Amino acid sequence: MLREDPARLRASQRARGEDDSIVDKLLDLDERRRSALTSFETMRAEQKSMGKSVSRAQGEEKQALLQRAKELAAQVKAAEAEAEQLGGELDELAHSVPNIVEEAAPHGGEDDYVVLETVGEPRQFDFEPKDHLELGEALDAIDMERGAKVSGSRFFFLKGLGARLQLALLNMGMQHAIEAGFVPMITPVLVRPETMAGTGFHVAHDKEIYRLPDDDLYLVGTSEVSLAGYHANEILDAGELPLRYAGWSSCFRREAGSYGKDTRGIIRVHQFDKVEMFSYVRPEDAEAEHQRLLAWEKDMLAKIEVPYRIIDTAAGDLGMSAARKFDCEAWIPTQGRYRELTSTSNCTEFQSRRLAVRFRDKDGKPQHVATLNGTLATTRWIVAILENHQQADGSVVVPKALRPYLGLDVLEPVRRSAG
Repeated sequence: MLREDPARLRASQRARGEDDSIVDKLLDLDERRRSALTSFETMRAEQKSMGKSVSRAQGEEKQALLQRAKELAAQVKAAEAEAEQLGGELDELAHSVPNIVEEAAPHGGEDDYVVLETVGEPRQFDFEPKDHLELGEALDAIDMERGAKVSGSRFFFLKGLGARLQLALLNMGMQHAIEAGFVPMITPVLVRPETMAGTGFHVAHDKEIYRLPDDDLYLVGTSEVSLAGYHANEILDAGELPLRYAGWSSCFRREAGSYGKDTRGIIRVHQFDKVEMFSYVRPEDAEAEHQRLLAWEKDMLAKIEVPYRIIDTAAGDLGMSAARKFDCEAWIPTQGRYRELTSTSNCTEFQSRRLAVRFRDKDGKPQHVATLNGTLATTRWIVAILENHQQADGSVVVPKALRPYLGLDVLEPVRRSAG
């Protein structure tokens, strides 16, 4: 693609707000590498041919040929080293380039999203609504103070009703995935650097990732990473595609660039739990699969009965691996704004190329699959449930679909005795 349609990559870089001159650097490295390989192969062929000539020659002619063979051997070695060096530089630079943005994705940065759909109306309260932390503390469900005491800021305990609510929510999400044909998975939360990098993270420079240097392992921020690496270096049976997995895991993010943001409550924390959908599909089926993942997310949001909107994320706000991303944002009453609850990304063949996940086409030729991901439930959903379903007395009505998983219709505040 780089050789045949460099304009497409330039356009993608510009849409992301990235430097498009990297395309020229890549093309230059590619041309120099191919030239070095051609020189190496030409001299290597001459070297093999010369071996036969030396064996037939005699006297001074043989000495001259031996001298030439010695010089040629050094030149072959140098050409091979140059080709390898240029190949390494090309690979390193290519790995720094994000996925090619789909043409339909909006251009611009974080604030240039396009609202695709708004579902439900924000509730009009006849009392002053409390935020999720005040509600959670009254329910004895969220304990930020002891979370900070034990682990530091942005850690918390879910206790009693809070723990039960999260388990009910994630179980409902997993059951939703199973009914849609996903294979349930409990995934590792520690992965090797090649898995993290293959998914699209800069392991050396990403300040959001927790690393265990003694083991050279990384804590995942999403089970997408583990699931993307699940079929690394494999050729899948084309007849089994699509392959769909739903991963349940704890997730870890340093939130290095978020100081001063969402410091109250459990919106932006270092550790949370999540159920994540992950699909391996034929490239030509990726766009349709993306819409399916979004539809499954909408079904889950309907079950928790909160107003939400769907946005088409602008190119400059896409992650490294996403070609297009849709976010579902729920209305948070005390903030008077929509906040992201879930998202789904089409990563096309970006991850599968790095992780060598392929299938054989009808001609038996290996082709890279497309990968996609989407979230079905996370800890953050508790925020939207508590705030949107609160009552004047501090109780919270449980959404009907969630009641069989929780075993309660209403969450009641804990009545603490005086003194």
